[in-house]
Parts: sequence; structure tokens; C-alpha cells
Amino acid sequence: MRMPKASKNLLAALPSVDEVLRSQHGQGWLARYPRRFVLQGIRDEIAHLRECVKTGTVEPSAPEDTAAAMEARISRLSSPSLRPVINATGIVLHTNLGRAPLSESALEAVVRVSRGYSNLEYALEEGKRGKRYTHARRLIKELASAEDATLFNNNAGAVLIALSALARGREVIVSRGELVEIGGSFRIPEVMAQSGAILREVGATNKTHLRDYENAIGPETALLLKVHRSNYRITGFSAEVSVESLVKLGAEKGIPVMFDLGSGCLFDLKKAGIGDEPVVNEIVRSGVDLVTFSGDKLLGGPQAGIIAGKTALIEKINRHPLARALRIDKMTLAALEATLFDCADIEKAPEKIPALRMLLEPAEKIRGRARAIAKKAGAGAQVVEDLSEAGGGSLPGVLLPTWCVAVKGHKSPNSLEQLLRKGDPPVIARIKEGTLLLDARTIMDGDVEPLARRLKEIL
Repeated sequence: MRMPKASKNLLAALPSVDEVLRSQHGQGWLARYPRRFVLQGIRDEIAHLRECVKTGTVEPSAPEDTAAAMEARISRLSSPSLRPVINATGIVLHTNLGRAPLSESALEAVVRVSRGYSNLEYALEEGKRGKRYTHARRLIKELASAEDATLFNNNAGAVLIALSALARGREVIVSRGELVEIGGSFRIPEVMAQSGAILREVGATNKTHLRDYENAIGPETALLLKVHRSNYRITGFSAEVSVESLVKLGAEKGIPVMFDLGSGCLFDLKKAGIGDEPVVNEIVRSGVDLVTFSGDKLLGGPQAGIIAGKTALIEKINRHPLARALRIDKMTLAALEATLFDCADIEKAPEKIPALRMLLEPAEKIRGRARAIAKKAGAGAQVVEDLSEAGGGSLPGVLLPTWCVAVKGHKSPNSLEQLLRKGDPPVIARIKEGTLLLDARTIMDGDVEPLARRLKEIL
């Protein structure tokens, strides 16, 4: 099919890349943005316009509109894709939004250690090479009431290296009801297979008895593994073996007991009426040989996999070749150590650690924040009651009373959600029963003003 003459004329009128670069707009962009992104943005927009002319999908744009479109492309190309967002979902440990936000002391520690050099692997007292995990080891031992401790890049990594170091080629006994799937479709059986350990599952999905473990123990048994169901609950006709019973059996048979806690709670949240999450130091005191848990869930710090327990087992894990592959970096170490110092004062920790503060915040205080947002946003925003969740595979089934800003406008809830999500700053909300909700539990005090402004714009 021959192209109409008008279309040919429009194509001929499109500027070249060199023309745009020499223009006032182009020179300004080159002064503000990296040259490679300026070139790519210009080329992409010209290619887009050329395609539009060929297909006849849009009318030709005015030069200023074309320049604005080019600058928008250049700006996007020149901006980091990892950006801060406002979490208005009410899910405190939102895995997709980075889980636990860091405390001020943790952020300061990261900057302080990263600005120059540090004693990451240098023992200042002895004047020789040291080990990086020693920096947080003392605090983990203290807070977990453990003989020793070590740490890796995440809890899945901690479980992987522990199984590989202690049970490669041998059997690990686990209750069938504890073969959990964690985030990203990673499953305990798959992690175990990768470690080289041999899975020996016992019991039924809903019930496992001590005799199931006893009957499965043999000469090839290397470990008894208990996995905390931190992201779901089994109710009704069910039973599981207590930690104390498993520890007693392990001691009688000379087999270590490992407990994958997952969430890593250092505080007794039951006292605040939140769930029945096991506390790390209570599990260690029960006699378990090793516990593994996350740094960025209920502990409220950066992503890390922490192992606490018996010195002999910890030393064996630290000597394993995977220890280097799974090690954590200086910024994570700095943030984790600062978070652990925050945790050392049980009374003040909820004031310092954002995740704990959000989980424990009284509903009336949340209501006040919701009211402030709704008032500043104007018509179309009203305050309603709802329920929040911990998220991040923690405290399953626990619903927290909260207050939200319900948003109603001329646009549909989906359109409003998209406008908020694609704005600056991006706001991540939720839709419930046809209404867009902004949960004030997870909205930071510093985000109230920009969120209210953004709401006012779209309403």
C-alpha cells in the first residue's frame, strides 16, 4: 500500500536527532542529563512519532509538545527505578515494598560506615584480619540468650547453609505439616534438596506426633528440623510436637534440633495482644541447638539471615564454603547492628523501630492521622474503620484494628489507584468492596502532607 502524500510530508517534517541536540531544548537537556539518555530519549520519541504517522493513529504534535514528550522520556531514563513509595496498604511488613523500614539509627549507621572505610574485616585490637559477622555477633548472642551466633544474606540462605554444613548427604526429619512455601515460591523441600540433605518427612498434614519422629530416627539421621508456620495456620483437628518434646528426644538420641523461626520476633507481642509468635530467646532457652530467623521482619531491621545457637555447630557453619557466597555487606551489617542496639532497650524499642511502632500503635492515634489526611485532601475523602495485617509472612491470621481514608471521586477506584501509583511520590493503596482505601497505619508522619496534596490534585 502506498503512503499518502500528507503522511510523507509529515515524516519529512520530523526533526533529526542532530537538529534536536543543537536546539535550545537539546542543549539544556545535555547540561542536566547524561548524554546517552538524552540521545536515547530523543531517538525513542522520534521513532514513536514516525510510527504514529505511518499508522495514522495521532495527529502531528506541536514542537513544544514534542519537546515535552522527549524530556519526559529522558527524565525517566535518567531516574533510578528503585524509588521511595508511600505505603498506604496497611500491610506493615510488605514484601513487595521492602518489608521493614529502617530506624533512624540504622540509617545513620549505614551512612557513617559507607562514607569512607571501616573495620569490616579488620580486628582493631589485634591489628590483623578479622571476621565480618563478629560486629553483630555480641548483640545477637545477648538478645537471643545464645552461646554463639552468625549471619548471612537472608533467612533462606541461613537455612540452606545450616542444612548443607550439618546434614549434607544425610537425613533431616521434618513434620509434613511444616514443609512450608515461603515468598517467591521457594519451598523448604527445595531448599533442603539444594543443600544436599535428604528430606525425611513424618506425620500427616494436620497431625504429627512425637512417635513419628522416634520411628523415623536411624543411623543416617543428622538433624531434627522444626519449621515455624509463620505465614499460615492449621486449625481444627490438628496436633504438632512441642519444641520441648523435640529437644528432649534430640538429647536422648544425640541428634541436634534446629528451629527455623522465620519471622524472628525478639519481643513478646502476646503481651500486647498480638498473636502468639514465638520469641527467639525463649526458643533458645528451651534447649534448641540452632534457630534461624530474618532480620527484616518482626526484628525490624535490614534483610539478613541470623543463626543463633550452640558454638560447635555455629563454627562448623562458618567454615562451610557457602559462608562466603552468602555473606552480607557492610551496609547491611551497619543497619543490623544499629537495629539490635535499638532492640536492646525493650521499653524504648517500639519508639525507635518503625515496624514495631506501626504494629503496636493505638487505633486512636492512627485515626488522628487518617483525619489529618482527609481534612487536607478535601471533598471526596472520608475516614472509615478497617483492619490491617503484619504481612511479610508474619503473624498469620492476626488482624489489627485501623483507620483508613476512603477516597471517592468522579473516576473509578481502579483509575484513582492508578493515578496515585503512577504519581510523584507513588502511593500504593488498596481497593476493598469497590472503594479505594488509604490505610493510615503504614503512612509515615512525614508522608501525610505529600499524600494529602496528591489526593487533592486527583480529586
